[in-house]
Amino acid sequence: MGRFLTSRIWPVKFDEVVRPFWSAACVNDIATERDRAAPDRLYQDLARKLIAELASGRYAVGDRLPAERELSVQYNVSRPTVREAVIALEVQGLVEVRVGSGAYVRRLPGTNDIPGFNISAIELTEARLLFEAEAAALAATQITPEGLAELEALVEEIERENRNPHGTEKADRAFHLAIARASRNAAVAEAIERLWDLRALSPESALLHEKARTANIKPVVDEHTAILDALRAHDPVTARSAMRAHLAAVLDSLLFATEEKAIEEARRAARAKRERFARVTG
Repeated sequence: MGRFLTSRIWPVKFDEVVRPFWSAACVNDIATERDRAAPDRLYQDLARKLIAELASGRYAVGDRLPAERELSVQYNVSRPTVREAVIALEVQGLVEVRVGSGAYVRRLPGTNDIPGFNISAIELTEARLLFEAEAAALAATQITPEGLAELEALVEEIERENRNPHGTEKADRAFHLAIARASRNAAVAEAIERLWDLRALSPESALLHEKARTANIKPVVDEHTAILDALRAHDPVTARSAMRAHLAAVLDSLLFATEEKAIEEARRAARAKRERFARVTG
């Protein structure tokens, strides 16, 4: 049997709630190439190199940057890393991304352009996965009937917001912050709220989430319901698992949003080839 910690409501199993937070496997599950390769994030390193290329005069305003695949091979990084680097340059106004065409130089970097960047949506979501999964496990042992009622109402509100094409996802934020508060740990709740604030305040993060909304990617009600069910059952293991599964799906959706333009470009090229073939064959 696992060791128990004193709880304000009932005993909490150390092995169920605390130990997994420090588990190396927990961290490895969400490790990315940026974490493994170097302390400095790869996309930032690539973005700095691209800024240096712009400053050197290699590209003029209006020039098209090499295709994603070419940059990936040239700098020996993955294509998702290239996408994040281009988004970073787009946020700074250095390039303009045209759907189906590529990234074009909008302006050249000046002396005031500092190659430092805001936190990306991918990294913020990775951090949320670490904190919010453990917050859900803690909340499962602490949540009150009133807290459960609040979450039930918020799940219904998420469903209503999803039907609104101009939904703001306020209910989604409120749902996650309510779980953080239900953990009864002020430091954890404060950290999670800060991560949600950064999601909106970081230009890179805000841009990628906007791309996701444009792609009609919205909070999945069933995933939130699964979290709520685990909390209702006061099951910390299942609550942690449900939250991790939900945020892993969010990561997948963000990666999809970065790939959407590349996919659309491939579709446009295929359509153009079919049209040319049709004209030639009559």
